[in-house]
Amino acid sequence: MIIYWFVLSLIGFIHIEQILMNLSWQLPYYLTYPVILIISYLLIKKMMIHTIDITQKWHILLSLTQLLLLLTYIPMKPSLLMVAIFLIFIGIEIARWDVAMKMNLLINDQKQYEEERSHLTETFRIVRSERHDFLKHVASIHYMLENHHHEEAAAYLDDLVDGYEETNLSIKGERGSVAGILQEMYNRGKASGVTMIYDADMPFSTLPMKDKHIVTLLGNLLSNSIEASTEWKIHSGKQANVSLQFYKRSGLYMIICQNPSLPIPTPILDRLYQSFGQTTKNKHEGLGTKIIHDTVHDYMGSLDFTYKEEEFTVKIKIPAIHQGKIEESSE
Repeated sequence: MIIYWFVLSLIGFIHIEQILMNLSWQLPYYLTYPVILIISYLLIKKMMIHTIDITQKWHILLSLTQLLLLLTYIPMKPSLLMVAIFLIFIGIEIARWDVAMKMNLLINDQKQYEEERSHLTETFRIVRSERHDFLKHVASIHYMLENHHHEEAAAYLDDLVDGYEETNLSIKGERGSVAGILQEMYNRGKASGVTMIYDADMPFSTLPMKDKHIVTLLGNLLSNSIEASTEWKIHSGKQANVSLQFYKRSGLYMIICQNPSLPIPTPILDRLYQSFGQTTKNKHEGLGTKIIHDTVHDYMGSLDFTYKEEEFTVKIKIPAIHQGKIEESSE
């Protein structure tokens, strides 16, 4: 990646030097090239789509085209035509980034579909397993009651109900992919020692959004909350709870997610959910928060968050508008 940007800045430097030849005065190369290097460095820090996602064939083709443009300067005398050549160079680079972005989206979609399939498979495996064992549990309880082991039967039944309740919290009334992500996040939180609380007046599948966007929204929202809660739990030594509420009020679907969090620096809070690279967690790129923001924005929703006394709260409002109307307005 660094080599790519170094070569790109070098080619850009040659173009700019040729254009400057049209001026009556010349800037020394040791002033122009450092400026181009700095601009390239800032682009590296700003851009999150990596050109390595493009196949080698495309890289070679686009790079050869850019190098061939440099050959046109050999017989050419200084003229404004050089500006046009430089613009062609920029256009080729824009095309490279456009292809890289589309490929990156396709790769992310593929990963998301694979995760959804995995979550869905696991959810149905759990349901089938519980259904398969149901009669066995009933037989065991019946035997204990017949033999007047009432306390043992009650304890056994309580344990059984708790297990079924965990699954029921995630899948009741939900479509397959949404049930899968809720179950996956529930299991992930439980494995991290974080208590997951789902308080929904209706299925999340009733949101006027495509299933893949609901999965993206809930997956990133809960994943961020679980990771922040786990870090807080490790540092504080206290039990961490993640609460996810969902209800409808006055034509708006409301999603409220709360979790404990370690202190968040003010500069990060000011730009959270606005740009890539902003995150409350260590060793993360901060992609999830921007994805959440973009998903909410695409459905004409609003997002607000507060951090007070080590409690982080995200409030999302989605208008109760038919999905088809949203898609038409976005076009």
